[in-house]
Amino acid sequence: MADSPFDDIKAMSFEAALRELESIVGKLESGQAPLAESIAIYERGEALKAHCEALLKQAEMRIEKITLRNGQPTGTEPLDPQ
Repeated sequence: MADSPFDDIKAMSFEAALRELESIVGKLESGQAPLAESIAIYERGEALKAHCEALLKQAEMRIEKITLRNGQPTGTEPLDPQ
């Protein structure tokens, strides 16, 4: 199986991926990149976006809400039970 050109993204932190994604958006919005480069960085941007979304989903699943009874903490429960 061939390695993906975006394999390095899997190891990125949310913050690093977001910074790179913002940089890509800036390049695309400026219109200064040639067409072939624009397509390549757009594809990388899509991979970065998917990675950020996955990391956010993981974080969301870990967040818990503190439950209170009579103003005192009694435990935790999922923030958004499904």
